[in-house]
Amino acid sequence: MKAAPLDEPSVLDAMGLQRARGVGGLTTKQRGGTTCIDTLYQDGCAKIRLPHTHSPAMEAVFINTAGGLTGGDHMRWSTDLAPHGRLVLTTQACERVYRSLGGAARVQTSLSVGEDAHLDWLPQETILFAASELDRRIDIDLAQGASLTAIEAIILGRDAMGETALDAKLRDHWRIRRNGRLLHAEATRLGGTIGERNGLPLLAGKRAFATIVHVASSPERCAARLATVRACLPHDQTIAASATGERLVVRALAQSGLALRRLLVPLLAELSGARALPRMWHL
Repeated sequence: MKAAPLDEPSVLDAMGLQRARGVGGLTTKQRGGTTCIDTLYQDGCAKIRLPHTHSPAMEAVFINTAGGLTGGDHMRWSTDLAPHGRLVLTTQACERVYRSLGGAARVQTSLSVGEDAHLDWLPQETILFAASELDRRIDIDLAQGASLTAIEAIILGRDAMGETALDAKLRDHWRIRRNGRLLHAEATRLGGTIGERNGLPLLAGKRAFATIVHVASSPERCAARLATVRACLPHDQTIAASATGERLVVRALAQSGLALRRLLVPLLAELSGARALPRMWHL
């Protein structure tokens, strides 16, 4: 796997502001029915750790050693999962996006899943602080028979400090394809307005939200998963699930990060390939 080099110096660099740059990449191979590492690339503040597990699935933890992101920072992550492999990707902690002095923090993630393999993309929540700005893009390519469970969750401000981060900005783009055919596309834009935060069709006054996308290997398996997921949904919370073909989508809103996680954990455990969450989610 050839990793892209780090960015050239930006205008913020010329102003004397230190910017975080990180590139992390991982490829796998199969050995005796178990997924194991083939190649690993780390540059800048991007680190990848591979904890021991009691599962045939390989687990990788993405770490940003800069301790957070701010305007002008740029992180790139990529993985290539071999055919018939099982891989769980998570993060060491919630990613924090701090106040920007100019421009957006950028995060690009590119994931490739081989034939009849399963990938769990389970990063912990992203916390947007006041006056922060995040531009994020996720591209996932699935081969024939491959399956996926992916989540992205956003918290606006710190729960313990009572922050609302009303002026936080977000641009989030998802593209999921199978053999080049587009399965799922969405673009989320949060511009820091009261209407977005309080509008009933939007955040309805909530401070935390998440999207889970599960792509099954066939429409029949997706329909079975939808029935199981709907049975787990609480009736008194803002959360719903739907399915089209091989794609299942869950969207959730909550008043706090803790309340959101309580909604998500049972669903992720059900939809993950290992039927359990990484240890990092329980710390």
